[in-house]
Amino acid sequence: QVQLVESGGGLVQPGGSLTLSCAASGFTVDYYAIGWFRQAPGKEREGVSYIGRSTSFKYYADSVKGRFTISRDNARNTVYLQMNSLKPEDTALYSCARAPLPMGSTRWSTPYGYEYWGQGTQVTVSS
Repeated sequence: QVQLVESGGGLVQPGGSLTLSCAASGFTVDYYAIGWFRQAPGKEREGVSYIGRSTSFKYYADSVKGRFTISRDNARNTVYLQMNSLKPEDTALYSCARAPLPMGSTRWSTPYGYEYWGQGTQVTVSS
């Protein structure tokens, strides 16, 4: 049974940091691409970051480049999203998802190609 469970969210002040985890079960993360998405109230879900089967393929939304880093720990079967210099506009529900096939640099940020989703973890950036 494929399952993705996010954790690590919380309330943080602007300029602070959080590390989100996406723990996978029922499959091995190094065999699939994983994407991180976020959705703020009243807004569409948007792609934040992506890591391919090969960790050479990592993509980021322009809004988070230089601040967020995606990584993977095969031994823990977990994908991480390190978030630094957080801004109030980063406030959202963050979810990870598994892609059945490599998504590529032009498709990774659309949610429609992903087949399994976690429930999400809330990130709130506020003073």
